[in-house]
Amino acid sequence: MAKDYYKILGVEKNASSDEIKKAFRKLAHKHHPDKQGGDEAKFKEINEAFQVLGDETKRKQYDQFGADFAQQGGFGGGMNWEDFMNATRGGGGGFQGGDFGGIDLGDLFGDMFGFGGGRRTQSRRQRRGNDVQVDVELEFREAVFGVEKDITLTKNNACDVCSGSGAEPGSQTKTCGDCNGQGQVRHVQQTILGAMQQVITCSTCQGLGTVPEKMCKHCGGDGIVRSQATYKVKIPAGISEGEAIRLTGKGEAAGTGGVSGDLFVRVHVRAEKGFERDGDDIYTEIHITYPQAVLGDKVEIATLEGAKKLVIPEGTQSHQQFKLKGLGVPHLHHGGQGDQYVKVIVDVPKKISRKGRKMLEELQNEL
Repeated sequence: MAKDYYKILGVEKNASSDEIKKAFRKLAHKHHPDKQGGDEAKFKEINEAFQVLGDETKRKQYDQFGADFAQQGGFGGGMNWEDFMNATRGGGGGFQGGDFGGIDLGDLFGDMFGFGGGRRTQSRRQRRGNDVQVDVELEFREAVFGVEKDITLTKNNACDVCSGSGAEPGSQTKTCGDCNGQGQVRHVQQTILGAMQQVITCSTCQGLGTVPEKMCKHCGGDGIVRSQATYKVKIPAGISEGEAIRLTGKGEAAGTGGVSGDLFVRVHVRAEKGFERDGDDIYTEIHITYPQAVLGDKVEIATLEGAKKLVIPEGTQSHQQFKLKGLGVPHLHHGGQGDQYVKVIVDVPKKISRKGRKMLEELQNEL
């Protein structure tokens, strides 16, 4: 007999998504296996119903084909019961507080388990400082050939007196009294399911298990000071507009027991008249006279490597393009360079002399 998901959740077929979520939330609280008197079989059933009715696409398929449609079972997309239970408890599997099969379990179960704490012990996490981004402007050729730049910014840096340890120089460390050297403390929170135990990082020692006997006077024991820092950044040849260079550990300091974030240097490239870049290729233009186009010539052109000679063959047409191999931008991630493309534009004079007109007329008669 086909399952009636609407009946399982106790809602009408025209129920809104908010009404479906509210009904599931109420039943999930009531039957969750972690709660005393909970019913795992019932919880599986209501979860299966919600996995379908809580997803707009699956709900339409269910309304049309019933519970035997392709996603029947409620755990489509590789989802299984163990992963789902871990997610509702804030456990492993990478689903903590996130979207699970189109359903935000963090929203549904967060307040049941202390916002993802659950009954599982949280691993000790090292605090990390904020990442920082700075912008730098480059001349066109600096981006092409590479350059070194000094970047100066004000941010949270490791204290230069205690080197970020938070301890007065020469001071010894002692075992943290709040966590007894464990770096973690147990926290009990009362939830709708009863008392839930959570293990969190000790806020006194920041998970180190030790504290200094004397705090650094310069930073107050935080290990952080607000100051200027200057870094020499090597901009690689071939970098493009909007690309960023990552300097690991050069972001903001996290203080005692933490690691610094990263610094991202994002480049912006000024244009240079006469040169247009497309990827690693360069495009330029040159104007020649009508006789040069007809008879051919050797002309001087500008390249990124200086002036060079370009042979104009006889009978060159206006807007004809010539390729100069290897005269473009160096490839950023591998060896070699792009090419330069030169567009030839034939200038036709608006006025010519009587002698010139006669010569052109004679030329026209020969063509």
